[in-house]
Amino acid sequence: MIKRFTFNHFGVNCYLVMEDERNSSGLPRQCAIVDPAAEATYEEAQLTQYIEYHGLTPAFILLTHAHIDHIAGLRSICSRYHLPVTMHPDGVKLLRQAEAYASIMGFEVENMDGMEVREIQDNDILTLGETKIECRHVPGHCPGSICYVLPGEEAVITGDALFQGSIGRTDLPGGNYPLLIEKIKSRLLTLPDDYAVLPGHGDTSTIGDERRFNGFLL
Repeated sequence: MIKRFTFNHFGVNCYLVMEDERNSSGLPRQCAIVDPAAEATYEEAQLTQYIEYHGLTPAFILLTHAHIDHIAGLRSICSRYHLPVTMHPDGVKLLRQAEAYASIMGFEVENMDGMEVREIQDNDILTLGETKIECRHVPGHCPGSICYVLPGEEAVITGDALFQGSIGRTDLPGGNYPLLIEKIKSRLLTLPDDYAVLPGHGDTSTIGDERRFNGFLL
């Protein structure tokens, strides 16, 4: 099960990936928080109250990438649940620079130098009980960009790599347009057509629709 929240003035989609409700272990259902972008206290409360109401236990705090709009609430969420941030190592430098970038983008964040990081690599598999999360490295929008494939949900969380009818911008530091196009085609468009595309901003789509109609990928 996947729940979407939309946070901060950049309209970032934060996803809560939950262990299957058919969990028969008797233990609390686990969940993963993807891109904790809550900027305001009331936004964070929407996320945490949902987790508490449904009796969920966060096991991972995942980043698709470390641009400031996607990590606006990262330190607070990591502290609340006593978890490291899980991300690709190529994005750690960008995470450490968050405080410098924040003022440019209209955010206020604490220094991220002391954040504990759990590194993941391309093709790693994370588990929430029997729910599997496959990590796919799709750089090009920025270093360390990871997409999360959820076979049980027939969905992929694409961050800012792939949007409905568009792709992530590549004019920021570390962006690489040819690399992004190549990785989208080799790592995302190889998924089945009916897989849902859950982007970092905007509405959902499907792999099939993006293959057929996305002008950047034709």
